[in-house]
Amino acid sequence: MIEQPARRDLRLVPSALAVWGTTLVGMYGGHHAAILVGIVACLLVIGCGLRAWHRFPLARRMMAGVLAVGALTITASIGIALRVQHTSGHELRAAAERGAEALVRLRLTEDPVRLSSAGYAGSPDDGRLLIRTQLTAMRGDDGWTPTWGGTIVLADDPEWATLLPGQQVTVEGSLLPARSGDLTVAVLRVRGPPTAVGPVSWWQSAADVIRGGLRTAASVLHPDPAGLLPALVVGDTRDQSAQVEEEFQAAGLTHLTAVSGANLAILCGAVLLGCRALSLGPIPSTLAAGVTLVGFVILARPEPSVLRAAAMGAVTLLALVLGRRRCALPALAGTVIVLLMVRPELATHPGFALSVAATAGLVILAPRWAGALRDRGVPVVLAEALAVAMAAQLATAPLVAGLSGEVSLISVLANLLAAPAVPPATVLGVLAALIAPLHLGTAELLVRLAGPEVWWLILVGRHAAAVPGARLDWPGGMGGGVLLAVVLVVLILLVRSRRTRTLVLALVLVLVLFLVPSRIVAPGWPPRDWTVVACDVEQGDAIVLATGEPGSAVVVDTGPDNGAVHACLRDLGVHTLALIVLSHLHADHIGGLTSAMTGRRVSAVAVGPLRAPAWADTRVRESAAAAQVPIVELRADQRLDWPELTMEVLGPVAPPTRVDEESGTEINDASLVIRATTPVGRVLLTGDVELAGQDALLGSGVDLGADVLKVPHHGSRYTSPRFLAAIRPRVALISVGADNRYGHPNATVIDELTTLGAEVVRTDLGGDVAVAEGAEAPLVARRTPEVAQP
Repeated sequence: MIEQPARRDLRLVPSALAVWGTTLVGMYGGHHAAILVGIVACLLVIGCGLRAWHRFPLARRMMAGVLAVGALTITASIGIALRVQHTSGHELRAAAERGAEALVRLRLTEDPVRLSSAGYAGSPDDGRLLIRTQLTAMRGDDGWTPTWGGTIVLADDPEWATLLPGQQVTVEGSLLPARSGDLTVAVLRVRGPPTAVGPVSWWQSAADVIRGGLRTAASVLHPDPAGLLPALVVGDTRDQSAQVEEEFQAAGLTHLTAVSGANLAILCGAVLLGCRALSLGPIPSTLAAGVTLVGFVILARPEPSVLRAAAMGAVTLLALVLGRRRCALPALAGTVIVLLMVRPELATHPGFALSVAATAGLVILAPRWAGALRDRGVPVVLAEALAVAMAAQLATAPLVAGLSGEVSLISVLANLLAAPAVPPATVLGVLAALIAPLHLGTAELLVRLAGPEVWWLILVGRHAAAVPGARLDWPGGMGGGVLLAVVLVVLILLVRSRRTRTLVLALVLVLVLFLVPSRIVAPGWPPRDWTVVACDVEQGDAIVLATGEPGSAVVVDTGPDNGAVHACLRDLGVHTLALIVLSHLHADHIGGLTSAMTGRRVSAVAVGPLRAPAWADTRVRESAAAAQVPIVELRADQRLDWPELTMEVLGPVAPPTRVDEESGTEINDASLVIRATTPVGRVLLTGDVELAGQDALLGSGVDLGADVLKVPHHGSRYTSPRFLAAIRPRVALISVGADNRYGHPNATVIDELTTLGAEVVRTDLGGDVAVAEGAEAPLVARRTPEVAQP
């Protein structure tokens, strides 16, 4: 139970803030700036202490604390200065500026992370791996030289994904400069597999077996909870559904899938309760909780984020379970100081700031608010749940707003609803992970027991994300975060004053009664009577066509597996899919199939005559079978009708029976090409058809003229001017990802369309794009204001 707040011990807080500020200055301003700021901060702290010594006799007792604060600050400034100086003067950093090659030995510090990528070759392993490592040696003219420093490896070979933290490797690759504000010496781009791979430590190997056992046991559940449970328990997000990830982000529940202090507080709290039930004394209970803490750190990997979570979890446990409120704030400040002195790079890590802010909210705000609610007659359990949810949300809101550019209006309620399911799911998941290597059947039973709790979390996130107007746009960056912090502080001060409390509550009531309903009734998106929508799914295609029946549509392609197509259909109010058409089986067109089908009635999935690549055909069949949706094949000259939509298949004109699966061009040219007749006129959907496929369509003599064109292959340069002239569209939709590495869309293609009189609209600049019927021409609506074209 959260107890009433006691007098707070603030002595270490100035030191923590000074160390953090000094570290930031050092990382962005250099080692000289770090030393200068550290000295100034130290002198200011000691000067204030000496002034207080003469004016207030009571302050003399605090002089030791003042001197300690100054010593810690100057020590931190010297430490960060030395680290920054070593990094900036490292030989590899200078070589990276020249783009040189390097042969180095590295030690992995974290698990490899797969960067999202929608490749056109379409293998299941598409996407680059990012691996954080530490240098141990580098090869020069005089042989191997011992060295140290943080490095980042970007690798394409799938063998890198099998490595574990702590393993040593030897690699050769090209160097790239590291970003500013980072203690990384250089970025190393590697083309081949790692060589001279060292052995795995027994504890890392054991942890990998346990984590793998949890994933195997979780596979007995539906794919959504099966992917969420390992993420919830040990932060293993490799199998997490992109749709669930997007919904959790919209609902403000993302913190549940990151290893946090809450995980450790839950586990250690469960152990302490078990020890109490067994009538064990304080020392055995503390030892048991300590063993649990260390074991969980090994299980979840002793990476910087996990170590941070362990420290914050210990503080949270100390504050909320043991009731040592006066020790909590100094422990939090001390933890910040130690972590920043050991790992200065955490100063710029958003997760570190969020973790510290959330813990501070629980330590400082939650006890006082819980007591105030109890005093007003709120039941104890509800009061404490509300206090914890509101305190954590308020403390992290400025940071979240600065990072995301949004303010969630539903996150407190979503976290409140989700909170009861987290502890049992976490405990059951950890037990399943520990038992899986010994007896898989028992682990699967525990997973099934955790299944309803995990499903509840998914339902909370799904329904919270679907609430209209649940997110407000807010200025991003540091300015937006500071602005929201100021607004929240002013509101809190006004609410605390009896004179202004009524006025503030009245204003909030006005906002709730008028502004929020206005966003729900007339939110501006989707536009009324929309007919065609190009969903912004990043680098991929997803086109939605209204059928004329309420809540029903046809989807042509589903984009990559990033959850975006589900969010687009949800916001359009589509709950029935009369048909899902996959123009061809590349990852950026089929990845979101499961996401599109989730929670909707789907009549069928349609594919073209070419079923390549084989892995993609298998994935489509498995996804359709899991949703109990039939697969149909479309060929040229077929026609499909709905009340306000007619679709005619124009191509591929001469589909190949076999292709080289490594050749993206052949698969692209076998794309289904569809002419849709809609209230806005003809809409031509061209998949990724390239020059040969376009030439075949022109040679077939079919009428290609259309009012709206989905530009082939994301505006690729492999688009024939003669093909575009035959279409002569009024509106040209380009579905493309921002800053993609393929150079899409091509400037020449855009110029050609503009010359033909088309209004060119891009999803990377305008977000989701809708086309509706106009008096004389199709009307185009963008979901977000279109930014200037780079």
